Amino acid sequence: MKATGIVRRIDDLGRVVVPKEIRRVLRIREGDPLEIYTNSSGEIILKKYSPIGDMSQVAAEFAETASSILGGTVAVSDTDQFIAASGKQKKQFDHDKIDTELDHIIQSKDKFLSDKKVVVPIVVQGDAIGSVTVISPGEKALSEVELKAAEIGADFLAKQLYD
Repeated sequence: MKATGIVRRIDDLGRVVVPKEIRRVLRIREGDPLEIYTNSSGEIILKKYSPIGDMSQVAAEFAETASSILGGTVAVSDTDQFIAASGKQKKQFDHDKIDTELDHIIQSKDKFLSDKKVVVPIVVQGDAIGSVTVISPGEKALSEVELKAAEIGADFLAKQLYD
C-alpha cells in the first residue's frame, strides 16, 4: 500500500474525510459509492464501487452480440475503465482506463455522435454510471442505426441494475 503522509481523524459521527488530492487522482466524486473492506492485519480498505463491473458477463454478451450485428467495435465502460469490448478494435478497450473525453461525455449524460464513434451514457436514477461506445468498422460512417443500438444497450444495462 502506498503511504500518502496524510492523516485524518474520525469525527463524532464516525466519518473520515478522503483528502481532495486522493479523490482527484482516483476520480472519486461526491456521491460515488465506495465499498469498505477489512483485511486480516486490521487495515480498512475503501474501493470505488462499480455497479456495471458486477455485470461484466452481461455487458460482454451485449458487446459481442451488438458488434456481430453492427460490424463495428462495441465497448461498455463504467466511470473508470472499460469492462467489456468486442470487435476488431477490442484490444484498444479491454480493461483500459477511460480517457478524459469519455469521462466528460459520461458525466454530461449527453449522447455523442460523430462519423466514427457513438457514445451513449448509461444513466440509472439520474446518475451516470458508465457508457456504451460503438466504433465504425473501417471507413464506413456511423448512422442512426448505431446510435439506436447504443441507446438500447445503455437502457438495457441500466434496467438490469435497478429493475
